[in-house]
Amino acid sequence: MVSEKIRQALAGSSAIRAMFREGKELAAKVGAENVYDFSLGNPATPAPSALNQAIKDILDETNPLVVHGYMDNSGYEDVRQAVADHLNRRFHTSFDYHNVIMTVGAAGGLNIIFKTILDPGSEVVAFAPYFGEYKSYAANFDARLVEAAPDFESFQPDIDDFREKLSPATRAVIINTPNNPTGVVYTDETMKRISSVLLEKEKEYGTDIYLISDEPYRELVYDGIEEDFLTKYYHNTIVGYSFSKSLSLPGERIGYVIVPDEASDSELLIDGMNVSNRTLGFVNAPSLMQKAVARCLEEKTNIAFYDANRKLLYDNLTKFGFTCIRPQGAFYLWMKSPLEDEEEFVRLAKEYNLILVKGSAFACPGYVRIAYCVSPDMITRSLPSFEKLAAECGL
Repeated sequence: MVSEKIRQALAGSSAIRAMFREGKELAAKVGAENVYDFSLGNPATPAPSALNQAIKDILDETNPLVVHGYMDNSGYEDVRQAVADHLNRRFHTSFDYHNVIMTVGAAGGLNIIFKTILDPGSEVVAFAPYFGEYKSYAANFDARLVEAAPDFESFQPDIDDFREKLSPATRAVIINTPNNPTGVVYTDETMKRISSVLLEKEKEYGTDIYLISDEPYRELVYDGIEEDFLTKYYHNTIVGYSFSKSLSLPGERIGYVIVPDEASDSELLIDGMNVSNRTLGFVNAPSLMQKAVARCLEEKTNIAFYDANRKLLYDNLTKFGFTCIRPQGAFYLWMKSPLEDEEEFVRLAKEYNLILVKGSAFACPGYVRIAYCVSPDMITRSLPSFEKLAAECGL
């Protein structure tokens, strides 16, 4: 017999993965070339050649008992120092290796943060729409996720609603910019207002509230928007990062957490996350990948590739009459459902072999997410189906 907690997890299993499976089933019936699967945020560009070369060099140069062995739960010290130096050069921070914990991707990072700071009954506030697994990660530690509404014109956070959602039980606020699923980048003004509210509520409640910045898409920004690092806005900011998107390494599960010295109880937080890395069963981030990414911190994925896809999809879908939020980052397009029930719209899209993800999977019904981390050819071939779908919906 499985536990009640896992029964609940199964009931809320990922809609994104479900649509991905449906796309595979549809491809088996009509041919993969006739299915336009926009469900999964799987990078469509290869890892930089420097990454592959780094792996080869490390294997040639390094004692295998070292490169494949255990190290501190927080990761190799030289790797952590390389990450700290890289961030200091880019964002004028002042970290060293002790502020850095190497993690099993962003998900592993968020879980060690949550295990360290959450008690049963704690609350975590997330800005809708948000990556649905946040709720599962909070539930892992018997905490509750509280949803703050967006401004539905810009999909920046609704700051007044955010203020209302904070309570004495709030232990953390999780933020994701560039945002999955909208592609929106939170503005400097938005971040200053969030910081102001958090400082106000920390003082009112006499508690620490941590701002957790989930940054897997940090480097994927367009239209001249500059990459940002959010610790400058608020003293209690903890950063979680993944190389899954920036280096096209989603299956390698490698990332890091940054705990600034300015954060309340920073040394206890760092010690707690190291223990959490071990007791959650991660033990340490993958050893070879730690060494490899440390040599490739200046590398980036092919942002021009995603930018071209972004423009091709957005320009055509808006021409067909769909209402879309213009993405500023990441590789997702957020589109308003022309039908009141977006699940019905997703079902209708499937009749045209279009695989989209319902907005309710991100706590924001009435919209769909389209992942444009696909080949340009697939987008081009999908456009007649989108045009027919728009016509059937009366656009």
